[in-house]
Parts: sequence; C-alpha cells; structure tokens
Amino acid sequence: MPTTDQSGAKTNFQDTGNGKEVFLLLHAFPLHSGMWSRQVAALSPRFRVIAPDYPGLGKSTPRPEPSTMEALAEQVLGVLDSLRIDRAVVAGLSMGGYLAFEIYRRRPGLFRGLALCDTKPGADTVEGAAGREAFAKNALEKGLHWVADEMTPKLLRPQPDAAAVKEVRHLIGQGTPAGVAAAQRGMAKRVDSTATLGAITCPTLVVVGAEDTLTPPAEAEKMAAGIKGARLVRISGAGHLPNIENPAEFDRVLLGFVAGLPK
Repeated sequence: MPTTDQSGAKTNFQDTGNGKEVFLLLHAFPLHSGMWSRQVAALSPRFRVIAPDYPGLGKSTPRPEPSTMEALAEQVLGVLDSLRIDRAVVAGLSMGGYLAFEIYRRRPGLFRGLALCDTKPGADTVEGAAGREAFAKNALEKGLHWVADEMTPKLLRPQPDAAAVKEVRHLIGQGTPAGVAAAQRGMAKRVDSTATLGAITCPTLVVVGAEDTLTPPAEAEKMAAGIKGARLVRISGAGHLPNIENPAEFDRVLLGFVAGLPK
C-alpha cells in the first residue's frame, strides 16, 4: 500500500483501480481500510478507490495526540493533494461519517456525491465523552483483545454470522491500543454537525443497517430529513457494519447511487 509522510508520521492508504473518477472510503472505529475489501473489489473496475487508515489503526503510524476530526481531515486531504485529486465520491461509515462532515466543511467542492453510512451528526454528551475516555484508558491497559470483546457485539447484528465475528475481530486486532485510544479521544472532541446537514448540496445517500443498535434507523431517518434531496436506504440483515454483514445489498445500493450521479 502507498504511504505519505505527514508531520513525521506515515499515513497508509489503499490506492486501487485506474478509473478517472475517484471514490474515497472512510472507515469505521476501531477498524481500518481493510473493512472495505468487498467494496474496493466492486468499485475498482470503474473507479480509482482511495481508502486511508487513521493513525494507529491498520498500518498508519500511531500518534500521541487525539485523532480529532480536524486532524484526520488534514491527513486525508493531504493524501488527496499528494495524488492531485480534487473531486471524489465520498463514503464514510460511523467514525468515517464524522470525518466526512469535517472534510465537507473544509472542502465542499471535493464532493461529487456523499454516502453517509451508519453514522450521526450529533456530538457526544458529557456522559458519552466520559465513556470514550474510560474506553481509551482500558484499551491502553487491557489491549486489543479487550477492545474486540467490547466492540464486536456492538458492531454486528444481535445474532451475527460466525464469519463476520471472525472478520471484525481480525480487523480490530490489526490496529494498536494507542490508535484505538486516540480515535476515542478524537471522537469525544468532535463538533456537532447537525447544522452542516442543511449546507450539504451534493447528491447524498444515507445508509443504515436495519438492525444497527449504535446508530439506529430512526437516527438515519432524522439525518436524511435534514439533507435536501437525500435518499435513505435500510440494509436488511445487518447491524452497524452492513458493508460486511450484507455486502451484496450494500454494494448494489452504493453502485446504484454512483450510477445516477451527474458527470
């Protein structure tokens, strides 16, 4: 995978496909760009697909500071700038959705289209932020096995397939405790993006797993209602990671969305 140097740290990213049109994929917590393997395969025959790893997750270098959405936006835009990419369809899932909001605020002209998947615009409550700090400390003290035990049941539907459980645990295990802690602390600091919804003017798709308990369908409905012209799709048989639990339906919806985008 290619890497770029930013502030002394290496940012790892996938760069697949030879299409003139670009698709940017922003991954969920506490996974990495490998969660998009099926979507990369589905998109790369037509698109150039860029999928970065956040610091300390996947193969990007851990950093001591929190992975705030502002810092991650600089990281991702730095990758795009190094590749001379100024236009893309952007898909962000969960934490990737939080990041997509920040990138949109900074560079709305980048967005040919936006897919917001299993995410929400609101900031953390005081209690939610405190919970993230407790999680960060536990991740550093107890390691990635503990992180996988805590997160895997929340990321998947209530009765998940064994293969999905194995895959998610494997993806989590390829990060670092420092990366997990930095991501939690960064998400705790994110701003409320509710006001951003009304500013989004590019074609927008909102996707949610029908059995998602972290950001449930009701949250997705509310978010879609705040974006002019947004289309909402529920993915059956899936929790917070529909791209893994029901990739056939997820990919069909995503490809259908990009097929209808204006050139």
